[in-house]
Amino acid sequence: MVEIDPYDPTSKPVKRTALGRMSHEASTVVVNKDGRVVVYMGDDDYFEYIYRFVSAEAYDPANPASGKDLLDDGVLSVARFDADGTMTWLPLVHGQGKLTAKNGFADQAEVLLKTRSAADALGATPMDRPEDIETNPVTGRVYAVMTKNKKRDQSKVNPANTRPENLWGHIVELIPPGGRGIEADHTAEKYEWDLFVLCGNPKEAAVGATFHPDTSDNGWFVCPDNITFDPAGRLWVATDGANDFDLPDGVYGVDTEGAARGLPKLLFTCPHGAEATGPCFTPDGTTLFLSVQHPAEDAETLDKAATLWPDFRDGQPPRPSVVAIRRKDGQPVGA
Repeated sequence: MVEIDPYDPTSKPVKRTALGRMSHEASTVVVNKDGRVVVYMGDDDYFEYIYRFVSAEAYDPANPASGKDLLDDGVLSVARFDADGTMTWLPLVHGQGKLTAKNGFADQAEVLLKTRSAADALGATPMDRPEDIETNPVTGRVYAVMTKNKKRDQSKVNPANTRPENLWGHIVELIPPGGRGIEADHTAEKYEWDLFVLCGNPKEAAVGATFHPDTSDNGWFVCPDNITFDPAGRLWVATDGANDFDLPDGVYGVDTEGAARGLPKLLFTCPHGAEATGPCFTPDGTTLFLSVQHPAEDAETLDKAATLWPDFRDGQPPRPSVVAIRRKDGQPVGA
């Protein structure tokens, strides 16, 4: 992971080796109630893991410079999900458990450079391609996206990844102790956890989807990828892989609490061959920014392109673009 400072154009990007070496799909930050910085990460590959980094020092909002190198010193951990509904963060610290020179880890640098091997040694839970991980600003709960895993067979299912040949993906809910919102303790060793939704067509029993029973025919989704939250705490899911099911990728809003928990509703569909990525709200929730990647990606030549989005001009190829979605009445998106 590389950190940049957008407020200082003279600064140099810095590689944060302490966050581990893996196929980082996400590196999302939350400031814990004690000021320490917590980074949640997914390793986007088959049977890889969910990680957490906790800084050694605290961030002082009154002194922005205090955050300059916080991500260089702290503890990287990997998640183990147990059948009793608890989750344990296993520290990737040299000299602890099996992370010793005898087992091939000469020092902490080797633990970080061999992050996956270190996680293997500690018995972390292999996941179905972990991608984005985000924190609900209202509840403090953390949501981790498993986009899919066609390579898992029945012998390799586990409590947090329950379907063999998981072509549809699912979302895992991590529940830190301590309370709601800013009271949640993101540095705790143990969390509770739940399977928030199993994705796929609810009308196909063999799929085993677990959306809310009121999910409409165009409300369910597959292959969740990037997620975000609006200020009210509603989860928004961008998908990547629906094209494999002859469906468009898009963005769906999903309530996480109350009677509508787990009920998805479609907001936006991508043009043919594109995926939706990087959803992000303005602080007031009235604008949702979204990146539309590689429209008409299956076309080998321009004349075979199924769409010329967003220009729709002859001779102009389809282009990835960023869009802004707003309500005409100015109310928050999803209100």
